Amino acid sequence: MGELEGFLNRVICGDAAEVLRRLPSNSVDLVITSPPYYRQRNYGAGGIGNERTVEEYIDNLMVIFRECVRVVKDTGSIVFNLGDKYEDGSLLLVPYRFAIEAMKRTGVKLINEVTWVKPNPVPKQDRRKLVPATEPFFIFVKSGDYYFNRDAFLNHVDFLKRTKRKRGNNLGKRYFELIEMSDLTPEQKSRAKRELMEVIREVKEGRIEGFRMKIKGVHAMPYGGQEGGRKIHMERDGFTIIRIYGRSIKRDVIESPVETIKGNIHPAVYPEYIVQEFLKLLTKEGDVVLDPFIGSGTTGVVAKRMGRHFIGIEINPKYCEYARRRIAEVKPRRTLEWFV
Repeated sequence: MGELEGFLNRVICGDAAEVLRRLPSNSVDLVITSPPYYRQRNYGAGGIGNERTVEEYIDNLMVIFRECVRVVKDTGSIVFNLGDKYEDGSLLLVPYRFAIEAMKRTGVKLINEVTWVKPNPVPKQDRRKLVPATEPFFIFVKSGDYYFNRDAFLNHVDFLKRTKRKRGNNLGKRYFELIEMSDLTPEQKSRAKRELMEVIREVKEGRIEGFRMKIKGVHAMPYGGQEGGRKIHMERDGFTIIRIYGRSIKRDVIESPVETIKGNIHPAVYPEYIVQEFLKLLTKEGDVVLDPFIGSGTTGVVAKRMGRHFIGIEINPKYCEYARRRIAEVKPRRTLEWFV
């Protein structure tokens, strides 16, 4: 990491575009940031977010984004979080305009839009609109060789589900009832009950996470493709059992409250929990994480805690000093499960 000497584990006070130009190409593993939203808040330093038009705003963001594409490795990723804006009573779709322009102008691929769901959104006074409670995080990559640890993403959810699972005597009871009610032959019913008892035993012994059963004439027949094998089983045996092996489907949704940190002077803070999950998904210990709009220092706080290097850029001197103090108080931890 000699090429990054002088940049690592620092909050650099300055204009993001100017500082980014000083970073070497292909040197960063992850860029993750939440730029100032278009005409939403006063961040105290002018610049991006105060443009007269949304087109001008996106043009200015593209200057930063191009530099992010240059400095990130082919194995790395770029994550941008943007909020939307109403103008003349209509949403501008700012995040999606940005994402389309990012792909058109730089050639990056958009592999996921992860939706941040806020259980405690800020109430709005307009009684003729619903309260906005989601924001997108876009994951861009430069090549097909990007690092992606899907099993690590939200893996504590699986743990909680396993610890809360009820494995009492009622497990599978409804399926036994459905077998009896079905039009299966006596031989098929007998076999279905035997296999149902076996899969219940597997759950209770912890060999599998759970199961589902489909019974001919009771449940809808599976379609073709990946479901074709199950359809054959139902036609032949009158039932099929689907074993679930403990790896839940990794969805492009993450739920986290809007964070308020005591004493924080920054008007917009994205949650540490969300940063943590993206670092688990897209980086390894020792990787370099860059935030060109680090604000109050959240990205640096989480990166340090998780054993990653960080580079932060912030134009407002007050926020720079606050972020440095906040990061300095963090002690690295050896486990990834900070927030459950």
